[in-house]
Amino acid sequence: MSKKLLNKDEMVPGAVALGGTMAELYTGSWRIYAPVTDFQKCVHCLTCWSLCPDSAVVVRDGKKLGTDYQYCKGCGICATECPVDCIEMKLETDLTEQERKGEEPQERPDRESPRKK
Repeated sequence: MSKKLLNKDEMVPGAVALGGTMAELYTGSWRIYAPVTDFQKCVHCLTCWSLCPDSAVVVRDGKKLGTDYQYCKGCGICATECPVDCIEMKLETDLTEQERKGEEPQERPDRESPRKK
């Protein structure tokens, strides 16, 4: 059975999701600002990964691959805490297609992607 991802307009205000269900919610639709990583400056310390409240930072083999914009809410914690300032928060509407493609990995090695269902 295919699961439909919910966007912010389909969620009930004040509702509390059941535990373990956040992967089914398209929380990226809430975002105004999006993180863009300069991978030339990134030292893969994974501070962003450890502090991201939405598990939107995708890591494989100890290296940051990008940010899953499907779940990133744009809170900016990653950019604020990055020790080498390689993450810039940009207005969602100002992102170029190259920035969007360069940031978001195609596969989530840490979980099955709802996009495939």
